[in-house]
Amino acid sequence: MNISERTTIAAISTAMSTSGIGIVRMSGEEAFAIADSVYQGKKEKRLKDQKSHTIHYGYIKDGEETIDEVLVMLMRGPHSYTGEDTVEINCHGGVYVVKRILELLIKKGARPAGPGEFTKRAFLNGRMDLSQAEAVGDLIASKNEYALQSSVSQLKGNIKKKISDIRNKIIYHTAFIESALDDPEHISVDGYGEKLEGSVREMIEDLSLLISSSDNGRILKEGINTVIVGKPNVGKSSLLNVLIGEERAIVTDIAGTTRDVLEEHINLQGISLNIMDTAGIRETSDVVEKIGVDRAREFAEKADLVIHVIDSSAALDENDREIFQMLSGKKSVILLNKSDLEQKVTEEIVKKEYFASIPAKYKNEIEEKNQKIPEIIGISAKNRQGIQTLEETLKNMFFEGNLSFNDEIYITNVRQKAALQDAKEALLQVLESIRNGMPEDFYSIDLMAAYEALGSITGETIGEDLVNEIFSKFCMGK
Repeated sequence: MNISERTTIAAISTAMSTSGIGIVRMSGEEAFAIADSVYQGKKEKRLKDQKSHTIHYGYIKDGEETIDEVLVMLMRGPHSYTGEDTVEINCHGGVYVVKRILELLIKKGARPAGPGEFTKRAFLNGRMDLSQAEAVGDLIASKNEYALQSSVSQLKGNIKKKISDIRNKIIYHTAFIESALDDPEHISVDGYGEKLEGSVREMIEDLSLLISSSDNGRILKEGINTVIVGKPNVGKSSLLNVLIGEERAIVTDIAGTTRDVLEEHINLQGISLNIMDTAGIRETSDVVEKIGVDRAREFAEKADLVIHVIDSSAALDENDREIFQMLSGKKSVILLNKSDLEQKVTEEIVKKEYFASIPAKYKNEIEEKNQKIPEIIGISAKNRQGIQTLEETLKNMFFEGNLSFNDEIYITNVRQKAALQDAKEALLQVLESIRNGMPEDFYSIDLMAAYEALGSITGETIGEDLVNEIFSKFCMGK
């Protein structure tokens, strides 16, 4: 740590709003001394003389003025979150109260903590590795149960363990090769390339699985980017209102009511949907509506999921067939809305028209791989029929109905994914060197490149600037 990182820091660790409790946290060598300078207990006692992990009742005072009645928690390093002496002042939750206490601590010698600085100190003091530290930020930002469980799994060190296992294998092979090159009379590398190749292939497979988990990981963390498309007046806005549980979108019998993209975040059975209701797709001469239609097509192209709403009480037309083409090759669901009315569009009709509309290459994929066309569900947004079936279908589409966080690892971090890809590329280069019969020292170079890349995930081979950038994205007080 540099001098700045050895100073005592303080911050408000709870939300700045009126609440029952507020917490002001301090960490550093002078934390107990500063706390003593502002704390007065019912009995004459110094906090610095008390045992670790104890709570003390008293008052925070600025000279003769009593600011608040508090409970003060003491945690001595290294057995604290940061690994340093830590004091947490639990006060009443008024905004003014916690600000006064923080200002008093700063006046007495603490300095304001930067974003994520408590967790940064925990990392620098060896209390957690970088993947665990990043999991803390993800945990705070969790938007659903799955994201929460994924973050807790990472916080327990699941990523750290997996990365350490792979790095240990790499360093074993590197050490053997280097030893053999230094002492060829006693250690032979004859035939070692074949043994190394098997091990490298296993490591590449492990890295590939981690990299492939990043799609699910991104969805866990950020939510499924979902676009609702369909012709005008088929019930897209009504569906959005049902899903979010309130009248968010304007619903009328006039076609073309929705002219722009309306975005909402909803939670369905533990998964998050960043859902966008779009303008009805049709040919139009209205300039404003045309812009909305173009945006609908653009968002559908980039979406993780497209929900195509069809009015099942009206016949399909060219606009529906155009949308079928947009669904080609994408995760999608087709909803036959208005199932409470007389049906003119059935599931069989949709299947036939869908297959006739999509490009030939997608037809071939469906036939060759025995794939299904998009799931077709009958609903009535008006009567809330079929919504539970839709929710279950989406869960099964993205997570095969169930997620386990005991052994499974989901990469939710772009930085970690990039490091895994770099490590995989380096190991692929090792395989290339073995196939080409290159000298053994070539193996070592690429093995160490993979070792370094993986070390950046746990923070063992990472620069100070990147550490600062990572923790700058954390909230204050954490």
